[in-house]
Amino acid sequence: MAKNKKKLKVIPLGGIQEIGKNITVFEYGEDIIVVDCGMTFPDDEMLGIDLVIPDVSYLIKNREKIRGIVLTHGHEDHIGALPYVLKEINVPVYGTKLTLGLLKNKLEEHELLSSVKLETVKHGDTVELGVFRVEFIRSNHSIADTSALAIYTPVGIVVHTGDFKIDYTPIEGEPMDLARLAELGRKGVLLLMSDSTNVEHEGYTMSERTVGSTFDEIFMKATGRILVATFASNVHRIQQIINAAVKFNRKVAMCGRSMINVCNVAMELGYMNVPEGVLVDIDNIGKYNPEHLVIITTGTQGEPMSALSRIAASEHKKVEIIPGDLVIISASSIPGNERLISRVINELFKKGADVIYEALADIHVSGHACKEELKLIQKLVQPKFFMPVHGEYRHLKQHGNLARQLGKSPDEIFIMENGKVLELTADSAKINGSVTAGNVLVDGLGIGDVGNIVLRDRKHLSQDGLIVVVITFASETGSVIAGPDIISRGFVYVRESEDLMDEMKEVAKAALQKCEEKKKNDWASKKSVIKETLRDFIYEKTKRKPMILPIIMEV
Repeated sequence: MAKNKKKLKVIPLGGIQEIGKNITVFEYGEDIIVVDCGMTFPDDEMLGIDLVIPDVSYLIKNREKIRGIVLTHGHEDHIGALPYVLKEINVPVYGTKLTLGLLKNKLEEHELLSSVKLETVKHGDTVELGVFRVEFIRSNHSIADTSALAIYTPVGIVVHTGDFKIDYTPIEGEPMDLARLAELGRKGVLLLMSDSTNVEHEGYTMSERTVGSTFDEIFMKATGRILVATFASNVHRIQQIINAAVKFNRKVAMCGRSMINVCNVAMELGYMNVPEGVLVDIDNIGKYNPEHLVIITTGTQGEPMSALSRIAASEHKKVEIIPGDLVIISASSIPGNERLISRVINELFKKGADVIYEALADIHVSGHACKEELKLIQKLVQPKFFMPVHGEYRHLKQHGNLARQLGKSPDEIFIMENGKVLELTADSAKINGSVTAGNVLVDGLGIGDVGNIVLRDRKHLSQDGLIVVVITFASETGSVIAGPDIISRGFVYVRESEDLMDEMKEVAKAALQKCEEKKKNDWASKKSVIKETLRDFIYEKTKRKPMILPIIMEV
């Protein structure tokens, strides 16, 4: 009887009510499997942070139960956190050839490659992981070798689409295996977890091939050098750029470390076909006439340190914009990045380049399914329960509404939060409790050592600057030998505000005097009084609140 009481727990630790950082835990009894383990980039509030990874303290606590990590595809928001997480939890990782090829690169950088067990699978393969069986189903996305997953559990089948679109004419490989999904639907699926990113878009996502014909048209008319910015991981897009370059007798140079890494892996594993002699080193681009050259670069989102941003700002060591260049930005903006991209486009125009971006031509198609494709998946799979994944709250809500239009009742649809636990039996599902989930911030080599308090201080410093008050006392007598000296950083320019600085010194002296009168001679009291008195004075004078650091020394 005890066995029947066990429930399947589905616990998203990331990727719900946010874009990126995708990771989901499936737990039954003494067995856990993890699907994906991604990262995301910091938002504007996270000053100085390099990247954000999920909080996996729940997995660390239950590490002896984990049977493996299963990957749907090789994008950063699905594999980017693995080097950090595998240091804490060393378990086997299962994925297709290109997915693991890209992961190997990362693990090598983190010196983990020799210690992690990587298991390559093909579409149609099934792996046994404790009580779970995971089947890899062929899918399409903006990267090759993408999988949807059928997870066989003791209470029923869970279908996880991963990121997907339905492309009947993909660049490489075959279309999504809809027949297999329909077969599973006939068997009976307990839960469908489906990608919600493009749920707000009507109709169908265009095939990747449509971009190829647009490139051909643009390349045919171009008379100067062509620079194409695209996502480094979009191997199919890069292949189409290379095809167009070959057709119009141009050499291709790659720019950006991630671009070079991904292309090397893709060519090595046979996912990209580049004729001999087409690729040239970025150092040698000066040897070719502009009309015989294409440069493929990263930086479609206007990221300040990316290759395209540095080229636009004339800060790139190897590529300089010359009037007559044609720049193609082959991507759509991720929400929130519009201002950065706009700035880059303006700079490129100022330098004499022509710029083609998504608003002007069909140079980008999404890798995510639109409404009609999402409906088709739901109808094929016919799940008992539905959980939209991979999207902000509005995307999940809209996807839930779509399921209702298709006949699901509200109590069969689960809009989750990261850390919430969905418990399932063969005929019931409910949200029950939660586990620790959240963000771990990576800054340089520090993982998780920058928290909210440090970010608050960074924000404070960035907005109002810093005042340091230095005072030296004689240890014998307790009298002031030097100071108070005032040092200002990011508050006011000292030379132009000498009067204010002198007044601040006087205020600090008066505060010390007050301490002596009230017999507050310990350091903590002195620091506290100086800080408060100065803070009130500065606010009254300037309506600003810089950070104030009193430093007291004894000699």
